[in-house]
Amino acid sequence: MNHWFRWSVCGVILVCTSACGRLASASEHNRSTTIQGKTLTVSVNADGSYSIAQQGLSGTVVRSDVEAEVDSHLLRSSAYPQHKTTQSEFQDEFGPGSELTVKNTGLSGTPDLICTLRLYRDQTWGDVEVKVSNTTDRAISVQAIRSLHATDAPVVNLNGPASDDRVLSDSYSEDRPQLAIRDIAAAPEGTHRAVGSQLIYNRTSGESLFLGALTSDRLLTIFHLKEQSSGGSARIVSYDAVATGTTEIMKGESLRDSPASEQVNLSLPVKPSDSLPSERLMFAVGSDYHAQLEQYGSAIKKLHHARVDTPTPIGWWSWTAYYFGLNQGAAITNANWLAENLKQSGYNYFQIDEGYQYARGEYATPDVALFPRGLGYIGDQVRHNGLTFGVWTAPFEVSERAWVFQNHKDWLLHNSAGQLIHIGYVTDHNDPLYVLDTTNPGAQSYLRQTYTTLYNFGVRFIKMDFMDDSAVEGAYYKPNTTALEAQRIGLKIIRSAVGEAVVLDKDGSPMLNPVGIVDAGRISQDTGHTFAATRDAASGIAARYYMNRNFFIADPDAFTVSTQTVDDQSWHGGQHPLTFEEAKASIALSAVSGGMFEVGDDLPTLGASPERLALVKNTDLLDMARLGRASTPVDLMTYAPSDGQPSIFLLKESNRQSILTIFNWTETARKRAITLASLGLKKSEAYQITEVFDDRSCCDTSLNTISMLQPPHSVRMFKIIDSSLPDNPPPFEVRSATSAVAGESVTFKELSSSAEIPVLTVHWDFGDGGTLNGMEVRHAYTHDGEYDMRVTVTGLNGITNSKTFKVVVTGSIPTRFVPVDKKRPE
Repeated sequence: MNHWFRWSVCGVILVCTSACGRLASASEHNRSTTIQGKTLTVSVNADGSYSIAQQGLSGTVVRSDVEAEVDSHLLRSSAYPQHKTTQSEFQDEFGPGSELTVKNTGLSGTPDLICTLRLYRDQTWGDVEVKVSNTTDRAISVQAIRSLHATDAPVVNLNGPASDDRVLSDSYSEDRPQLAIRDIAAAPEGTHRAVGSQLIYNRTSGESLFLGALTSDRLLTIFHLKEQSSGGSARIVSYDAVATGTTEIMKGESLRDSPASEQVNLSLPVKPSDSLPSERLMFAVGSDYHAQLEQYGSAIKKLHHARVDTPTPIGWWSWTAYYFGLNQGAAITNANWLAENLKQSGYNYFQIDEGYQYARGEYATPDVALFPRGLGYIGDQVRHNGLTFGVWTAPFEVSERAWVFQNHKDWLLHNSAGQLIHIGYVTDHNDPLYVLDTTNPGAQSYLRQTYTTLYNFGVRFIKMDFMDDSAVEGAYYKPNTTALEAQRIGLKIIRSAVGEAVVLDKDGSPMLNPVGIVDAGRISQDTGHTFAATRDAASGIAARYYMNRNFFIADPDAFTVSTQTVDDQSWHGGQHPLTFEEAKASIALSAVSGGMFEVGDDLPTLGASPERLALVKNTDLLDMARLGRASTPVDLMTYAPSDGQPSIFLLKESNRQSILTIFNWTETARKRAITLASLGLKKSEAYQITEVFDDRSCCDTSLNTISMLQPPHSVRMFKIIDSSLPDNPPPFEVRSATSAVAGESVTFKELSSSAEIPVLTVHWDFGDGGTLNGMEVRHAYTHDGEYDMRVTVTGLNGITNSKTFKVVVTGSIPTRFVPVDKKRPE
């Protein structure tokens, strides 16, 4: 039987058995195997489908088949004549649990579909993974695997009217597309499409379903929630989660103008007896959607060993101040200004954005028209000012002007016919762009050399952009590499080249894939010198609050507070200066992110306005940044229709102090009355409430309510202090050796002992005249002796605590010349 005929016959069998399987499931409904987790129940039904239920909710929340696209044909679990289910116990990094494995089998000449469902004894979530197991005698090709395919009405049952569902669909990257939280009936073209995770919340019942990819080892997880609206009501008609390549997304992004031959659909070969898994998919149901998001973030942190311990980067970046126009003179002026006026407030990062380089893909080569003395010279000037030097790159994009394109097109990604894959232009139709093939040994060496050179220029912070555009499928040098695998290969090369101490910041990129390699990551779209830019970035910052210090340190993009306008950047630059209230909103949005805190203004322009400069020096805002915790968007899924998006954020900084931030994104004044109970604060007459921006008392809380009339385009920030609790200094411990050898560096690390009374900064006086600041530092004593090292920590509101530790130093630094002891660098 030839290949085409075998699959044609198989297709008829699949359709027939699918119908029979559905009939059988109706008559054999009670034939199921069930496991119980902490709050969830999962059952495998007689037709191979599975059902998820939640304690306290009546009925099934969702019932789903699993599917795969194999050799361009659809395989569905219910179409198989046999569904063999086994139950077992397991234990992993999240604790003990039970799992069901259902093997959908029995179709001759067709691979099996194996679905594994796990529930944890002590977790309120579970996960599902589907494998295509090649039980045939020939190689097959897999295009997609669906671990969720639900069509039985009600498709998602949250015990409330389906029309009251609200959907948070995460984007492919932080701004592709702009993240928007939508009511179910407002789906673009009838589909709520998400990448990575999706949350469905019912505003009547208060119940929610969360789904999120736990891995992105090879495949991108895409959700399609399809709705149908009629007569003022809406319902979900189907729901699927598919693990596949990036092409579906990229056809609307960097490949949208590319010919079909360059829009390569992923197809992964699987040999006989081998298998291909989907990505693991978390599912959770409950009445606390914040907890669902936060437990997802915690799971990602643990599973991927996220790098989240770096102190919050605070500083300046050039993009919204100069865009492509920053030159050597302006860079040095801003570096000097930052060091003289803001370094003492904690602004010690200085980052140059795009424009310094000769071409995309050639970042060690300066544009000498703008930087005649090169990047190394700027790095020297920045470091001379005691600042951390940072640069922007787009690591996997290569323009036609770049050295790689001119000399090594073979290092670029192509399709199976050997044609280069074009991914758009730098701007408009200027400078065509291509993809560096990170699996090619020559490209790998070039990438390593580029980032080693940047490190040697003194660069210690690197922003990596447009990795979303370059994550395309193609014929990589290493066969059967997916776009996500190639991205991670490249990121690991960069990390290896610059070492562990350099801060890597994910800019344009899928959200999950770089976790564990990067230190920071953009969580929303570009900001700029307009209120609209601030407002449009806010939903992404709110929706991804749980990623901060779980995936990476959040990068909310820079805040802008000066009167600067950039006339030739209409969206970013603005034609009119920000009002003072709009400036407050910009910096407040950065503060509530709990992440990076960067000024995006021309600094001399900022300095011309004392009241706007005072915003940048506001100690309450700086404390929020140093604390490094994201404010919780209280109304993330419950925002009022008149607000249009989340507007209320609460940060519990300590056991006695919170910051409440309330935005008015609208064009009209908003009357608000916010109860303390709605913020999770106890009723008390001991609260002292002050305004963060002018340090004046406000708000009569005798009714346990904060009431106000808020003007449009504005923000109010309140510091809420429970004065019934003592304002204790922050407790801490120090991890270090009590002894050292002269000339050898020793590591000293502060260990905060209370999350309720946090430490924000640490000052080390080593007792030998040397001092350093930082949570973790290294110091070498130069001669023997006993030293009293004094450590001073600072907490909220400038409250300090100090301890003295004794360090005994022995030995001496050798002064003789011993040739055999000399070593070359490896």
